[in-house]
Amino acid sequence: MTHVAVVTHEAGVSDALAQLLAEATGAAPRRLDDRAVEAAADEGAFARARAVLKGQADVNRIALANRRKKLLIADMDSTMIPVECIDEIADFAGVGEQVAAITEAAMRGELDFEGALRERVGLLKGLPVETLEQVYAERVRLNPGAAALVKTMNALGAMTALVSGGFTFFTARVAEEAGFQVNQANTLLEADGKLTGAPGVPILGRAAKLEALDRLCAEGGYGRADVIAVGDGANDLSMVEAAGLGVAYRAKPALEAGADACLRMSDLSALLHLQGIGDAEIVRG
Repeated sequence: MTHVAVVTHEAGVSDALAQLLAEATGAAPRRLDDRAVEAAADEGAFARARAVLKGQADVNRIALANRRKKLLIADMDSTMIPVECIDEIADFAGVGEQVAAITEAAMRGELDFEGALRERVGLLKGLPVETLEQVYAERVRLNPGAAALVKTMNALGAMTALVSGGFTFFTARVAEEAGFQVNQANTLLEADGKLTGAPGVPILGRAAKLEALDRLCAEGGYGRADVIAVGDGANDLSMVEAAGLGVAYRAKPALEAGADACLRMSDLSALLHLQGIGDAEIVRG
């Protein structure tokens, strides 16, 4: 068998669900930990398993060849953290609803990313720079499973990179907290302690994420097949499609359509389970 059906859920995968997987695939299940179980599955068995477990857990079919990846590349906003930082900044600036509407449309792929970013940043003109620290302290936290994902990949010798269409003020802090080795994002220009209402150039968006993936592959001697990439919006589509294993995490339909695996009910540690990594190797805490 060349593929496995991997069943994951943030709240855990019960023995009853494991038994349903076994019955659907006709294969003995292998439990990775309390949140994941897998079984050998061809296309027909996977279809049965997905139908039986629909709405109860995430079910993804993963190739066994080159399963463990050497490079993790991840989006930040609404992926590694539960918020869109620019929306949170805008809330402090009193333009939250206006900016959030633009963000949502951009994430669905309905707006040009660069134009949408310029428009949103323009609405922040005059905001004290010190507000960014308040936003980080009060609004930004890691999503469940984020630290375990990054720290485990590091421990297993992989490269880990946080790539964002957001801002370096936040990626630097999130990368340090989660353990990412590399981070990149846009910059917010400032003068006299206030935001100027303009981003630094060049603006890093969808193309820049793919370029980062290829650059890191070249630096590490990896191929695209060695990469696991995760994101949630249209801005992540190119890197998710290019990666050997592209994952849509609680994502917009535009990204789910191009991803190899979709996670709607699982936390970020499921990216380890998709690679066959279980409890004995996961770095927690």
